[in-house]
Amino acid sequence: MAKDPVRVLVTGAAGQIGYALVPMIARGVMLGPDQPVILHMLDIPPAAEALNGVKMELVDAAFPLLKGVVATTDAVEACTAVNIAIMVGGFPRKEGMERKDVMSKNVSIYKSQASALEEHAAAGCKVLVVANPANTNALILKEFAPSIPEKNITCLTRLDHNRALGQISEKLNVQVSDVKNVIIWGNHSSTQYPDVNHATVKTPSGEKAVRELVKDDAWLTGDFIKTVQQRGAAIIKARKLSSALSAASSACDHIRDWVLGTPEGTWVSMGVYSDGSYNVPSGLIYSFPVTCHNGEWKIVQGLAIDDFSRKKLDLTAEELSEEKALAYSCLS
Repeated sequence: MAKDPVRVLVTGAAGQIGYALVPMIARGVMLGPDQPVILHMLDIPPAAEALNGVKMELVDAAFPLLKGVVATTDAVEACTAVNIAIMVGGFPRKEGMERKDVMSKNVSIYKSQASALEEHAAAGCKVLVVANPANTNALILKEFAPSIPEKNITCLTRLDHNRALGQISEKLNVQVSDVKNVIIWGNHSSTQYPDVNHATVKTPSGEKAVRELVKDDAWLTGDFIKTVQQRGAAIIKARKLSSALSAASSACDHIRDWVLGTPEGTWVSMGVYSDGSYNVPSGLIYSFPVTCHNGEWKIVQGLAIDDFSRKKLDLTAEELSEEKALAYSCLS
């Protein structure tokens, strides 16, 4: 029996990430090859013409799973009846801008979009915040969409998770699909902690620990961490534009695993509302290792945290607490 279409909202849809993301969703990369979708695309009025161009291309691509397209600059129209919301639109930090200025702009954007989702999204709507500062934008959205359960509001750290997998696969010259269970802890910023202490690689003689195979602790605690933390900046330097393709692909991975489930024995990184696990202050949106089943995520419990890791987990939590205070000061 044919499935009912799922309505998926992408904000900032005329931008680079949106342009890479919407065809992936329409092709079934996000929700599977048998799940029809209706795309809701939102952008700001100055981007209305470009947004219409994206809609024209979606029509021209004749995606069999795409059952409709809503392209609009009106938040209410965009949010009406959506089942999944991917919040890509945000105010980027420009040269010479203070963090508080960026935070203030994003607080007002996320406040209005949260209100539209609160009033008009379908029950059980799942939200993924991509726009930076992603963790804190997600927290603001949660504040102004109180009827959306906190477990349904997440932020993207899967891009960092995938970057960590990529670095290990290149270092060991193995398939990236054979590496699993890296962890991104904390903020989607340069304080995030990419952790390989529990990661493994599938080898002909069974699963082996990444640390045992790499045999280079100095690299794992030094260049590896720095490369993952600063990969976004390195891509901007090389491309003269921020990472769009990889961000779009990881947003698909995040939603797909959340909705369809993670493979047995595999966890992924998601920015979720902290319940105090691993002594991370509750009330922050923080990246943890999670497993997903039946559309629900669950933090992986009981992992050993060494002293080096503890300091890293605390450092990124401190930054998130500061960001939270800054964001809430913009609300008053």
